[in-house]
Amino acid sequence: MELKVERDSDIESWMEVTLVYNSALKQISTKLEILNDEFQHVHRYNPIEHIKSRIKTSESIVKKLRRHGYESTIQNMVQYVNDIAGIRVICSFTSDIYRIADMIRNQSDIRVISIKDYIVNPKPSGYKSYHMLVTVPVYLSDRIIDAKVEIQIRTVAMDFWASLEHKIHYKFEGNAPAHIKNELIDCARMVAELDAKMLSLNEEVRNIGRKND
Repeated sequence: MELKVERDSDIESWMEVTLVYNSALKQISTKLEILNDEFQHVHRYNPIEHIKSRIKTSESIVKKLRRHGYESTIQNMVQYVNDIAGIRVICSFTSDIYRIADMIRNQSDIRVISIKDYIVNPKPSGYKSYHMLVTVPVYLSDRIIDAKVEIQIRTVAMDFWASLEHKIHYKFEGNAPAHIKNELIDCARMVAELDAKMLSLNEEVRNIGRKND
């Protein structure tokens, strides 16, 4: 499966695609690391546990384009595939998710295109995460390209659940037996309860710490 190159597109080859989107990921990752360091300096607390990033493979992009009825060209890929560059931010508590999202939103050179809050409105499968589609400018020698990056923010527990759900989805090609789907939904409820209890416990510990200061 190959992507055809259209010479009138802003990005003209797969090599240039990987260059631009890898650069966008580096920028977002660096911003998040700086914000995390600043938060540690000001509040003596790190909201971000770790960061993962990836570039979608050309095979996955072609499948996605075909699934939505688009020809497999570089131009269509850049225009219609929003998750070519993906970054996942893992944090400890649900309160951190919205704190991190606000910090990203307040960056002057990041433009937020859309928000999907699957924490307030989980998917039927039980999936929870906070998704932001943003653009960040990538400065090349002869032009500036606004590259799209999908940012997913979730707790460690949410990420553990999503990782298992992803494996099951591909194992059964999206058609897992009903009892397994139901078990996953039950696990999602347990994850939500665990996140809530851990957040409550953390707040109690912090309040005790404030009283002792």
